[in-house]
Amino acid sequence: MSRDLQSENALKAWAFLIVLALVWGSSFILIKRGLEVFSPGEVGAFRIVAAGIFLLPLSLPRLKSLNSRQVKNLIIVGFVGSFIPAFLFAKAQTQLSSSLTGVFNAMTPLFVVVIGALFFNSKITRRNSLGLFIAFVGVVLLLIVKEGSGFGSFGDINVYAFFVLLACACYGVNLNIIKFRFVELKPVAITAISLTMVLPLALIYLFAFTQFSFKLLHVEGAMLAAGYLTILGVVGTALALILFNVMVKVATPVFASSVTYLIPIVAILWGVWDGEVLLLGHYIGIAAVIFGVWVGNRR
Repeated sequence: MSRDLQSENALKAWAFLIVLALVWGSSFILIKRGLEVFSPGEVGAFRIVAAGIFLLPLSLPRLKSLNSRQVKNLIIVGFVGSFIPAFLFAKAQTQLSSSLTGVFNAMTPLFVVVIGALFFNSKITRRNSLGLFIAFVGVVLLLIVKEGSGFGSFGDINVYAFFVLLACACYGVNLNIIKFRFVELKPVAITAISLTMVLPLALIYLFAFTQFSFKLLHVEGAMLAAGYLTILGVVGTALALILFNVMVKVATPVFASSVTYLIPIVAILWGVWDGEVLLLGHYIGIAAVIFGVWVGNRR
């Protein structure tokens, strides 16, 4: 490979990294805007509907070539990789700031390691263990530091943070399934088809069991909130996943995974801009989580 081509690939990789960090880091403020009008269930379902419909042109031509084993695994991926986390993040942000939600989301790589060791015969190294411990300390601190008081004031544990951690665990299961059970399918196809598998359920729930349609027509600000959620589904879920897969091709997996450390920074900046209060204890916890994830995830 020529030096010019290497330089071009490096510039592309950095551009993709910055765009992805901005897009995924902005997901949490978009959820927050959606929740101003819609319920957590409506936010989660509409996010899946928007992403699933957008990716139908990619998924439908590939459905005929799937075997029964692939269909079963793609249904699982659709649920644990998209459907369930969409609802969990929306539920969490009813009582958790968008900035802290973005920080907790950074735990995903460590959950990948833990789930892999528990269920997929992967090994946890000493470095993984150290990173888990550091990040765990940061999470505990974020759970107990009480907003509206000084660093030394601790409140009750915010149980809504566990919704985010459960979503991270779902992502951990999802990524291990993709790694160990999908050798023949490309990541973009996996994303598109898995979303198609859960799209009917999201549509049925959204229009038959919620007030989404009524709110869209009669509640002030509903169209704008739906617009934010459409951006979340189409750009933050569908296009971002495709862009991430393209980035992996022009950069190393280690470089691609570094987006994990930039997402919380973007989420925090959006949160502070939106008036969210972060205390000194929060910043210490945030630093511990990001440092722990870096220690546990680096080669």
